[in-house]
Amino acid sequence: MIKKLQNIILFFACWSAILTVSAQQKVYYYAIDDNISKPALRLTERAVKDATEMKADYILLELNTFGGELDAADKIRTLLLNAPMPTMVFINNNAASAGALIAIACDSIYMASGASMGAASVVNQNGEVLPDKYQSYMRSLMRATAEKNHRNPDIAQAMVDPDVEVKGVSEKGKVLTFTTEEAMANGFCEGKAESREEVLQSAGLGRHNLVEQNLSWIDKFINFLVNPVVSGILIMCIVGGLYFELQSPGLGLPSIIALIGALLFFAPHYLEGLAQHWEILIFLAGVVLLMLEIFVIPGFGVAGISGIILIFAAFILTMVFNVGFKFNFNPSLDAATQIGTSALIVVISTTAGFFLSLWLGKKLITADTRFGSLALKTELDTSHGFSAQDMRMQQYVGKEGVAATFMRPAGKINIDGEILEATSEHGLIDKGTDIVVVKFENAQLVVKKGKG
Repeated sequence: MIKKLQNIILFFACWSAILTVSAQQKVYYYAIDDNISKPALRLTERAVKDATEMKADYILLELNTFGGELDAADKIRTLLLNAPMPTMVFINNNAASAGALIAIACDSIYMASGASMGAASVVNQNGEVLPDKYQSYMRSLMRATAEKNHRNPDIAQAMVDPDVEVKGVSEKGKVLTFTTEEAMANGFCEGKAESREEVLQSAGLGRHNLVEQNLSWIDKFINFLVNPVVSGILIMCIVGGLYFELQSPGLGLPSIIALIGALLFFAPHYLEGLAQHWEILIFLAGVVLLMLEIFVIPGFGVAGISGIILIFAAFILTMVFNVGFKFNFNPSLDAATQIGTSALIVVISTTAGFFLSLWLGKKLITADTRFGSLALKTELDTSHGFSAQDMRMQQYVGKEGVAATFMRPAGKINIDGEILEATSEHGLIDKGTDIVVVKFENAQLVVKKGKG
């Protein structure tokens, strides 16, 4: 009888444990603790996807940001609004600008003591407020998002527009920013919390199963590479590698650096759907045209210019969101502005890469440093039996001939049937052009175009 009673008690204990586990709410947690940009968008895409697949009951976002790119914030907003489960945000410090838009897109908002939310005007990189045409779309986004989550749309608009006055809340002429207490008093915060655990307790989720976003090293690496600053550095590596390679043609370290830079620039953008096949093909076509212009086609004309344009276009278009040939421009900014921003990053990176290559070339080869040993500095003077030049070549100075090859500026010349190495004094010389040797300098015959 006692044994039977023990079995009954054990059965009910196991059943109670099963019910307790099943009653636990599954909460998917992730954090954004940086500027709003492509990496933050990737985190949110991953969060919604994973939470949906594991059938989580809630998504909890811990947010701390001063804002960032509006197009990325708009996409994050859309993902959170359309998530199949309720969303919560814990503002542990700041949710400014684009961060405020993301916060009010969540079903529930919790803020730490001393946190703030608001100041959502669209600004440029210098923090200057842009003209009204740039604010119009942000106002509509804030209003629509607040309405969707049953919050006062006028207050949301006041976070963008200083001309909006909300009695007892916002003065005219000032952009609204809420403290934690003010947000709670005006329905923009469900409660105060100092940790994510307090957030879940305040939300009535005392018993819960918290699943943290776990990014693989590949995800973290991709997040790092798609950062606009890193993209700019990679463009500098590509340009620098190409520059050094052109100084000494042949597959070497500069080529490898340029190739690795191109792979690291395009691969993460392609894997995340930010770069399309045709954008990569444009880049490759540009490189091929540039190489043909330098090594095959005489002069510098259509092929070279077209190659440079295609390379620049590939870099710029890769940094603009698009699906196929359809570009997803941010409605708050005109297409020219968005392409111009990407173009500015590319131009600055390219220019910096070029001048950095010049500086490094000088430092690595000629500077009196550890790396200066790349260039020989031993002086071989005539007192030791050395001759700096083969003085027999002096006999050709003043003689006339023809260019045996295209000179860019180095090439070969034909003087009385003898083929000699030479370099052009000024500009390029086409094959077959009459030339005259003007001097012998640095162990090299120097020529210019002849009168013929």
